[in-house]
Amino acid sequence: MDVASTIEAILFVAEEPVSGAELSQLLEAPRTEVDEALLTLQDRHQTGPSGLVVRNTGGGWRLYTDPEAKPYLERFAATERATRLSKAALETMAIVAYKQPISRGQVAEVRGVDSDRVLRTLERRGLIFEAGRAEGPGQAVLYSTTNLFLEKLGLSSLAELPPLADHVPPAGVVDVLERPFRPEESSNESTN
Repeated sequence: MDVASTIEAILFVAEEPVSGAELSQLLEAPRTEVDEALLTLQDRHQTGPSGLVVRNTGGGWRLYTDPEAKPYLERFAATERATRLSKAALETMAIVAYKQPISRGQVAEVRGVDSDRVLRTLERRGLIFEAGRAEGPGQAVLYSTTNLFLEKLGLSSLAELPPLADHVPPAGVVDVLERPFRPEESSNESTN
């Protein structure tokens, strides 16, 4: 892959402008080569058929949509498919992914808040589905992830999800973080 194409890929995923110096460091390429590649990339998007433009703005380079595409982008943005998931939805999605099949009540227990609306949104978007019913009283609906969920994450199976243990802090850190919220310790400390 040439330098310009690599820069294009970086700018595509960047959430903020990326400076030429940072691109030079990332690519381990001379700054002059990076600057030339940026100008080539900018020219490629201006002269060729492309829905994107490359701009140097805010202290760095970014990919933007071509202003001529604005009416179509506005129309697309109004669709349900274009809207992003909220933090609550992402959190709920992670719980379902790792604990499936899981009931609405179990999700609420893990999150500490009612998750009914979020689960309905995820189901409506095709990211989770009703996988069955729990045995016992009430026979709660159990939710699992869909193939669309795997596709959106670029996974071929749930086995490819990163292990949760990689994201859990050591017991000592958890103890320190939880200490202020333990009523017995807080009351003992205040009497000393």
